[in-house]
Amino acid sequence: MIKVLPVTNKKELKQFVKFPFTLYKDCDNWVPPLIKDEMETLDFKTNPVSKNAEAEYFLAYIDGKIVGRIAVILNHLEINEIGKKKVRFGWFDVIDNIEVTKALLEKVYEKGREHNLEYAEGPVGFSNMEKAGILIDGYDEMNTMITWYHYPYYKEHFQQLGFEKQATWVEFKLSIPPSIKEKVAKFSGIVKERYGLSVIRFKNKKEILPYVDTMFELLNNTYNTLQTFVPIQQYQIDYYKEKYFSFIQPDYITCIQDKDGDLIAFSIVMPSFTKALKKANGSLFPFGWYHLWQAQRKNDRAAFYLIGIDPEYQGKGVTAIIFEEMQYLFNSKGIEKVETNPELKENTAVQLLWKDYNPIQHKERSTFRKSL
Repeated sequence: MIKVLPVTNKKELKQFVKFPFTLYKDCDNWVPPLIKDEMETLDFKTNPVSKNAEAEYFLAYIDGKIVGRIAVILNHLEINEIGKKKVRFGWFDVIDNIEVTKALLEKVYEKGREHNLEYAEGPVGFSNMEKAGILIDGYDEMNTMITWYHYPYYKEHFQQLGFEKQATWVEFKLSIPPSIKEKVAKFSGIVKERYGLSVIRFKNKKEILPYVDTMFELLNNTYNTLQTFVPIQQYQIDYYKEKYFSFIQPDYITCIQDKDGDLIAFSIVMPSFTKALKKANGSLFPFGWYHLWQAQRKNDRAAFYLIGIDPEYQGKGVTAIIFEEMQYLFNSKGIEKVETNPELKENTAVQLLWKDYNPIQHKERSTFRKSL
């Protein structure tokens, strides 16, 4: 018999976080999160997302053994201000038993109907700044620090239960040439001169801080027409600044300013932490911190995380400046391969950015939706 029970204390929350470690213990391509980070993210006493969202966590049991988990989420900003009558679900993991999946999703439907919502969608996080989407292609690839990995049967369960794809993201691997392409360097110079643009370079993390809020404003302006858009709030900016700042390296950040010193574009790239997190297996101690430190020091792979361009400058060649800076960085660091973050499939403007770097789509993921 399947029992689905709410998480009511810290011990059960830790079981909720650690369930995938059991489910994926024999999977070479599953990359675990840091347990401490997950606990802090899911605890609304430490995560200020509670200002605009609420969540309940559930564990499914068969004969006393945990066989699945799910988070049921209401984003009140999305529901009340944007008008999307949606109940979210995320942190969804399950054994290959469709009855368990069905039992977990019943908790989502209950919450949605209780609040007179129109549909359920997931897996997603509390907002559009968290991980999203079931992996539907690329099961032979490792997930990155900002994505989930899933077994193929997940999508089969959703399809059998009458869900339809909602949003789809694609991911690419890029090959970095040993030197800058002449046309990129030439075009970059033309764009700088034409619009009076210049590159801001950082020597240390402290110099980055004054620009962080403006970067998030640019993100809001860059992506506000996409179907998944929910405005990023100031408390989220402060929270993510604190959460991810230790991973940031100043020379991996490119910022571009206009002649008045106003930020008009930025990109954030990081060394790939995928293999380091796999070795750490959820913990910084005793040796997890060392693997992450080594990934920052010496790495032949990197990952694009965020890119934002003021709408006024989109389509004017600003990306040539970003890629020129990134090319010099990658060559100096010995970076040979770069992985993009998930990009909405319809966002062809972003995908065109990679056309000169032999892009290979290696992963695809989707959220799934069902009317209530």
